[in-house]
Amino acid sequence: MSPYGQQHLLALWDQLTEPQRQTLAEQIDRVDFAALAALVKKDHEPADFAGLAARAEPPPTFRLGAADNRFSATEARASAISAFSCGQIGAILVAGGQGTRLGFPHPKGMFPIGPVSRAPLFRIFFEKLQALARRYRRPVPLYLMTSPATHEETNAYLEKQRWFGLSADDAHVFCQAQMPAVEISSGRLLLDENGRLALSPDGHGGMLAALATSGGLADMARRGLRHLLYFQVDNPLAEFCDPEFLGYHVLARSEMTSQVVRKSDPLERVGNVVSVDGHLQVIEYSDLPEAVARLTNPDGSLRFWAGSIAVHIFDREFLEQMQSSGSALPFHVAKKKVAHINAAGQRIEPQSPNAIKFERFIFDLLPSAARAIVVEIEAAKGFAPVKNAPGEKQDTPEAVQAAMIALHTEWLRQAGATVAPGTPVEISPLFALDATELAGKIAPGLHVTQATYFC
Repeated sequence: MSPYGQQHLLALWDQLTEPQRQTLAEQIDRVDFAALAALVKKDHEPADFAGLAARAEPPPTFRLGAADNRFSATEARASAISAFSCGQIGAILVAGGQGTRLGFPHPKGMFPIGPVSRAPLFRIFFEKLQALARRYRRPVPLYLMTSPATHEETNAYLEKQRWFGLSADDAHVFCQAQMPAVEISSGRLLLDENGRLALSPDGHGGMLAALATSGGLADMARRGLRHLLYFQVDNPLAEFCDPEFLGYHVLARSEMTSQVVRKSDPLERVGNVVSVDGHLQVIEYSDLPEAVARLTNPDGSLRFWAGSIAVHIFDREFLEQMQSSGSALPFHVAKKKVAHINAAGQRIEPQSPNAIKFERFIFDLLPSAARAIVVEIEAAKGFAPVKNAPGEKQDTPEAVQAAMIALHTEWLRQAGATVAPGTPVEISPLFALDATELAGKIAPGLHVTQATYFC
């Protein structure tokens, strides 16, 4: 600790209780000071995103309705049905976030998003997994990642709700790690309070290490799982269970497959999936130069159109190889405002970014994946993240609920029903996973005139 100028962490040692001393000592012992110093040094060597973007090409993609896709939709669905029926599929749900931006003081997965049912996000995802298991007569085990801030409450909540009908034997809950915050001006670690470092989760890319440490990867191998559906808790429309998506992944023998949507605006706040030197990767919207983001094709369409929506499929053996390599997921830095105590033990509430936080992003595995592919979906069918409080400009609960109502209204229309204008409808995954299944569940000529939850 001393060689790295971090002696200040013990300045208030004499004022700490014995439990506080034990907590601080354990936290300090877990810090790799040499690696942290290297990360801080790297922050002063910014990446050349302009040069990267100059070499970027649009990614090879399975496009919606394209006649020249390598495999047909029919072939993809048949391949997916085989994989599901053989019990080769598992699911990874990243749910470490809190509902702070939503004004919701609980894990985000507990947020009630159902437009009619008020079903929480967790219930919607758990019911999708149960519906898959029922359809293919094989369980789809769930590996759910929490964070230290949400772990205990999430476990207690799911146990109280009896896992919304999912078998507890098929649910593996694990907690991601944390990284210390470092002061920008000095490189010193910050103390959140007496006897405790200022720590934050290590990003959704921390999933890989946490999954391995918790025994999740070993459990997947024991169960014979080969393909892992990955999605995040804030998107209730996530089409992780779409058979075409899985089928293309299986047929292409892809190690990592990503869903994308066509960007509605060149500066849309989503990651940009591109191909650089023959490898897929994601350039964050904040790192893609505006001039490059606005480039167009001869027909006027965006050159870099593929927006990442954090829905992937991983080959299990690929994850095992990446975890063994230890270098596939680099840390990214972000400058944030971090409250802390100073050397005198006084609480400091910064008015501007004062610290560096470190995160890993799961999409950084893409360049290492052999035969990685991209699959386009319609945003209206699979992308409606809830991130912001009611009344904000986008990604609000009311916007997400409107998207759910619109999708389920369209399903009903395709199934031969009519829905009166302005009538909220919602379809539980246990009632129907798609419009085709719905058609066999409702009476011909059904006319919906009041708020209805099909369950």
